[in-house]
Amino acid sequence: MPRTALRICPLCEATCGLTLTIEGTRVTGARGDGEDVFSKGFICPKGASFGAVDGDPDRLRVPLVRENGRLREASWEEAFGAVAGGLRPVVERYGPDSVGLVLGNPNVHTVAGALYPPVLLAALRTRSLFTASTVDQMPKHVSSGLLFGDANAIPVPDLDHTDHLLLIGANPLESNGSLCTAPDFPGRLKALRARGGRLTVVDPRRTRTAKLADRHVAIRPGTDALLLAAMAHTLFEEYLVDLDRLAPHVQGVDELREEMSDFTPEAVAGACDVGPDLVRALARELAGARTAAVYARIGSCTVPHGTLASWLVDVLNILTGNLDRPGGALFPQAATDKTPRPAGPGHGFALGRWHSRVRQLPEAKGELPLSALAEEIDTATDRGEPVRALIAVAANPVLSAPDGDRLDRALDSLDFMVSVDPYLNETSRHAHVVLPPPPPSQSPHHDFAFNTLAVRNQVRYSRPAVPLEPGRMAESEILARLILAATGLHGADPAGVDTMVIEQTLGKAVQEAHSPVYGRDPRDLAGRLTGAGGPERRLDMMLRLGPYGDGFGARPDGLTLARLLAHPHGIDLGPLHPRLPQPLKTRSGRIELLPDPIAGDLPRLRQALHDRPAGLVLVGRRHLRSNNSWMHNVPALTGGSNRCTLHIHPADADRLGVRDGADVRVKGAGGEVVVAAEVTDGVRPGVVSLPHGWGHDRPGTRLGHAAASPGVNVNQLLDGSLLDPLSGNAVLNGVPVELSASL
Repeated sequence: MPRTALRICPLCEATCGLTLTIEGTRVTGARGDGEDVFSKGFICPKGASFGAVDGDPDRLRVPLVRENGRLREASWEEAFGAVAGGLRPVVERYGPDSVGLVLGNPNVHTVAGALYPPVLLAALRTRSLFTASTVDQMPKHVSSGLLFGDANAIPVPDLDHTDHLLLIGANPLESNGSLCTAPDFPGRLKALRARGGRLTVVDPRRTRTAKLADRHVAIRPGTDALLLAAMAHTLFEEYLVDLDRLAPHVQGVDELREEMSDFTPEAVAGACDVGPDLVRALARELAGARTAAVYARIGSCTVPHGTLASWLVDVLNILTGNLDRPGGALFPQAATDKTPRPAGPGHGFALGRWHSRVRQLPEAKGELPLSALAEEIDTATDRGEPVRALIAVAANPVLSAPDGDRLDRALDSLDFMVSVDPYLNETSRHAHVVLPPPPPSQSPHHDFAFNTLAVRNQVRYSRPAVPLEPGRMAESEILARLILAATGLHGADPAGVDTMVIEQTLGKAVQEAHSPVYGRDPRDLAGRLTGAGGPERRLDMMLRLGPYGDGFGARPDGLTLARLLAHPHGIDLGPLHPRLPQPLKTRSGRIELLPDPIAGDLPRLRQALHDRPAGLVLVGRRHLRSNNSWMHNVPALTGGSNRCTLHIHPADADRLGVRDGADVRVKGAGGEVVVAAEVTDGVRPGVVSLPHGWGHDRPGTRLGHAAASPGVNVNQLLDGSLLDPLSGNAVLNGVPVELSASL
């Protein structure tokens, strides 16, 4: 008999609640959970395809170990023995930095991916950390760190209450939202307009989101920071700055006014291809709205001035008094956040605490640029050992990082590589050991990261919908055993990893005067934890110590794991609300409006006033049925309009002799690809667009459906040399390319 089970969807940042239909151990259907406190029944095509994603026959079920150059199936014990035997000699001979750790985007979509990689990083003591953040949102982390003192203090637009929303480089009707967790983002935008609000979209493409907007501004790619600076200039010039209740918490307004003086609407118009009158209108509308929010995403991050654009988004929210107020941009408060500390000065945020070996690129948020991974492996210098061993957890940088061909060769030269991945893909095919986690139906789910970015405070948790299949290993145990194998403790009880984290966390909490458990016995507190295994005990601990928690009895009506389990559709914790100055961790204890690193990068933005692209420039794009390179092996999520084609404007197609559907050759600094052209006026003249995450044509993978329609790897057009200097983020958009009809 079929049964149903609740599950939070892990396939994008919307985190919608699902009701799964299960027959035996197989997921045969998925629909939206109408009682979910956050998503209220909304579902997108990815969530509806949960069963197909979960049951993909190409998913690995047992570990693979390389022998005589070939990967073969192995037992878990043999696999972890091989990991210990491969990693430890590298560490002991060359030091901890010779082991690189690469973390992919899917880590933030699983319980284990959130809980264990930080422990692995700390145990390895390596500075060679590379993640998907530096091909995505690192500029926002850096700007938040510099403004607010905390790289993870990212304000989100109060979608359900704002009167005016300015979206820049974001297409939430396709992405479902990013750095802004909002089930049914499309419905929320339609509701904004229905209540008389105004939506403006700034994007070089006429996306589905742009079509919904009151106004679409088809800006020249890569010039978002110039437009935002001109809007800030206008606010000062026309005396529209009104900090309101923010005034006591902000420093640097006068200095900012001086720095913005060169960025007049007339000065930026040529570079942005946005007229001065329109720039002023955008600024006036923002200042004149009762409540307003500026929200920008990947299109504004993956450009030469990504950190400056991210900073200016919050500058505009601050100058109009819309930061930290209902209807503006607010700081969410997740249930598993650390116990809120009293407001006051903090340690601040620092950049460049160490640098990469080859190009001396500065770290940001403890990470080196993913664009530098290949050179850190294949290039010798006198500044330390290269990366000789690599641990990749849910990462496919051969497709997601610039110049995949070079990285492909570099991975082949490693002394040892281990990949935690459900697929043998373009990256994991190089591994000496592949450790496959179980499918999502067999794993628990709680959104540690995305709840810190949610447009409403809530908490949800779902246990595995299907028992762990015989022969499989839980992802939490895989990562715990990996930690032990990588640190010389192979064979120890993996439960000891969770015990250690609990002891350390509680030991620190009882010494903090603002903690609800200050002065108590940490061993007694540990004994009170509940849960089926280490990950649930850690979740229980985080809930109890968090802002809504019971404080281990100090607040009897507060959150615990037991209370959360009693509410399978989640617990609503209320709308976002003002929190300043508590979230600020700057050395001054205030919002530092013009931090030194930002001021030091503004001359580069002034130079951009005079730059004009001579030819075509490239931008990426998203599709509702796709998420990076994850899901191209699922037939239900590919085909139709989700195709790897080059969008080109009719005027450019006519000028270059390109026919709709015909192959074209696209050449960039890193290489070239041949791809079918799709002629459309949905992209502005002078701009071409390719989606990312494609290029499934390399030998040695086991992705049958993806390989049948592989597409091309857009990142192969890049050589990795173009980076935003403050964040190390790759420049993926607005890059020059050459185009010719393929012979």
